[in-house]
Amino acid sequence: MPAAAAARRGRTRAGGASARARRAAGPTRPHRAAPRSRLDELLAGALARGDGAAGAEVIHELWMRGEMGLNLERALAELWAAAAASIPEWLPMRHIEWLPLAYEVAGRCVTESTGRSNLYLVLLDYADSARGPFGVYVGMTDYLPAERFDQHKAGIRASGSVLKRGLEVLTGPVAHLQRIGRAEATRIESELAEALRAAGLLVQGGH
Repeated sequence: MPAAAAARRGRTRAGGASARARRAAGPTRPHRAAPRSRLDELLAGALARGDGAAGAEVIHELWMRGEMGLNLERALAELWAAAAASIPEWLPMRHIEWLPLAYEVAGRCVTESTGRSNLYLVLLDYADSARGPFGVYVGMTDYLPAERFDQHKAGIRASGSVLKRGLEVLTGPVAHLQRIGRAEATRIESELAEALRAAGLLVQGGH
């Protein structure tokens, strides 16, 4: 999906207060109570309108309900083809089997402070590993997560795993862990990495 990838890279480099606010938001699951037939209708409507935000919420709901990976891959491809420019950054570009688990584990992390630090996750390509196809890097930064990802890929204070294997930033699971105090961010970074590792994910970073 090269055109879709280019659209997302362009959005991750957009600056300004509105861009910062948009990146801090995650999925809201407005369709929790909707039957499957209704989700199909909503997705078809979003595709017809080219409404990436609406389509993303439907796909996310299907994802959280454990929809088959093949169906999610098809839905993602259709949405990126129909509405790349309006898809929110929290929707991954590819199917990740353990994404619901990542939301569950990260959702247990709570914060009471405010500050400049952000938690971030990076999807790692481990297709060459028996534990693949994906792993996750857990990090903390005072930059926007997308900006920090670009730094990793450019070799700036880079983690070797992200430089070599980084695919995309997973903003959704940690959307509630943005703009928090550094001390608390440091603690959560370590705790989140350990919790994801304990849940069976292949985890890098977290230190």
